[in-house]
Amino acid sequence: MGRMMPILANTNEMQPYASILFVVGVAVAMATVILILTHVIGPKRKGERKDETYESGMPPIADARRRLNVRFYIVALLFLLFDVEVIILWPWALVFYDASMAANAGTATSGGLGAGYLLLGAGFFFALLLVGYVYEWRKGVFQWDQ
Repeated sequence: MGRMMPILANTNEMQPYASILFVVGVAVAMATVILILTHVIGPKRKGERKDETYESGMPPIADARRRLNVRFYIVALLFLLFDVEVIILWPWALVFYDASMAANAGTATSGGLGAGYLLLGAGFFFALLLVGYVYEWRKGVFQWDQ
């Protein structure tokens, strides 16, 4: 019979993941211990007043599923738009920095993209954002006094 291969052929392959696995294990253990201690040690008061619904210090006087003004949703969407913009621009800035440093040093970049090409792409990205911003402005999204 042939030799059986071990499940992990090389333990050095798993070494970078050991610290991540350790942190996840500690987080799960801490969450479990905290939940158990809260249930065991925590106060156990019951009563009509204690069991009432609590909404940030305000007594609940209406249905929780009431309609909200559409402006709140628009603000949320605008926040997501600009938040995603930052998330996209962060890695772009790192690649642009590397490309500009490589161009200054006279070496080729790993992807073959020059700093000018990356700057042109960012300019196109900002132009699209500007078109969206002007469109929102003309639609009156930023007017709150209506």
